[in-house]
Amino acid sequence: MKKQNPDTIAIVIERQDTLLPFLFAYFSDRSKTTVKSYLAHRQVVVNGCVTTQFDTPLAPGDRLEINLGRAREAMSHPMLRIVYEDDDLIVIEKRNGLLSVATDKQIMRTAYSILSEYVKQSDPRNKIFVLHRLDRETSGLMMFAKSEAVKFKVQSRWEETVVERKYFAVVEGIVERDHGTISTYLTESKALKVYVTAREEGKIANTAYRVLKRSKRNDVTLLELELETGRKNQIRAHMEYIGHPIIGDKKYGSKRALIGRVALHAGVLSFIHPVTGKRLDFSTPVPRKFLDLFA
Repeated sequence: MKKQNPDTIAIVIERQDTLLPFLFAYFSDRSKTTVKSYLAHRQVVVNGCVTTQFDTPLAPGDRLEINLGRAREAMSHPMLRIVYEDDDLIVIEKRNGLLSVATDKQIMRTAYSILSEYVKQSDPRNKIFVLHRLDRETSGLMMFAKSEAVKFKVQSRWEETVVERKYFAVVEGIVERDHGTISTYLTESKALKVYVTAREEGKIANTAYRVLKRSKRNDVTLLELELETGRKNQIRAHMEYIGHPIIGDKKYGSKRALIGRVALHAGVLSFIHPVTGKRLDFSTPVPRKFLDLFA
């Protein structure tokens, strides 16, 4: 079925299939090189999401669009990359050193401003909305909404929507227990530092951890940390509390800067899509600088 735009073909999938074989069959009159170029040049959209993956599964009812006109431009920026994008959400991987959003004291280039400029390239009326934040020195996965309605839907049901968030951190000292859960109450000082406090003063915070590697030579431990609650600076405050601050994190007790950055990375993000209801899973590897300490 073709849209009014002669450069775009829109198809509703009728049976289970895989993207590239489907495209080969649909465009049987064109060379395989030409068909592959539609993927390489970001001209294929599945359920509103631009895809370049040849093995993307197709299910009955999926919407497929092929833009035969000008290829879509991929966003390129040294401080972030887009991991996933559809009509409702953008998931990015942020580098350390980039603010998520501007603050009263720090007005500079941010992930928010970079993405705002990006979405306005296709339509000046487009906007993005912050769903959650990562500290400037933390790298990894975070997501933004493309409408206020989606933002409200996600944030009002955050605990039901976000299925899993895991971080990787290198901490000072050797963590003896292979796994455990840190459960405390947290509050924030006037100096904007989060710390463990008595029950009546703070909010509950739970952080589960698992040891991935230990290095007695460097006296450090690589941890996988899963947030059971999403308090500000929760992992940083909890690591200081148990006597194993994250390396490079001077604010939270670290006295060692072994890799020139705070060794905290948001590596796993899984959530239920607020519009389609499908579960989406994203992951990025442990940064090479972290692993080099355990070589």
